Amino acid sequence: MNTEITNMDAAKAREMEHAHHMEMKTFGFWIYLMSDLVIFSVLFATFATHGHNYAGGPGPKDLFDIPYLFVETMFLLISSVTYGFSMVAMQNNNKKMVLTGLVITFLLGLGFVSMEIHEFYGMIMEGSGPDRSGFLSSFFTLVATHGTHVTFGLLWMAVMIIQVVKKGFTDGVRSRLMRLSLFWHFLDIVWVGVFTVVYLLGML
Repeated sequence: MNTEITNMDAAKAREMEHAHHMEMKTFGFWIYLMSDLVIFSVLFATFATHGHNYAGGPGPKDLFDIPYLFVETMFLLISSVTYGFSMVAMQNNNKKMVLTGLVITFLLGLGFVSMEIHEFYGMIMEGSGPDRSGFLSSFFTLVATHGTHVTFGLLWMAVMIIQVVKKGFTDGVRSRLMRLSLFWHFLDIVWVGVFTVVYLLGML
């Protein structure tokens, strides 16, 4: 009897230690997101101070195609919704729906990055690269930093798709999917700021 109680206590202690470990990982990831928020805040501030320094070059009205950018934005916003559906499916232990949501999210994110690269390529080919003016330097730095984050998010998502296929919903997989969810939604919020401050206000 005493041996059974001891084993139960040991199992409970291990469970509590595991839960504490997961909480610390989540807390650490929140700290990372806050550091990213500081970086983007600095980049937004830099754009605010240099956003009208055209140096005789093109400005937002000459460069930005709002309908094109709207489609690009919808790709990312809808991807946030599909990822949310994946998280709901994970809570219901529906592996097929989780994978379907992750794959759709990945494709939407890939579409967003592809459109952004196409936009950059067109601007650079027309002589409107980051070395053209303070406006373009700050624009490329801010938007490309966000795009780089999305790209890393896609790599992370590809890894998670493989892990869900091979491992299923272990505690580690669930925890990593939740942290990726935080990261992906954070990038959506940042992009809303970019679209509003850089593109929409730039066209006024």
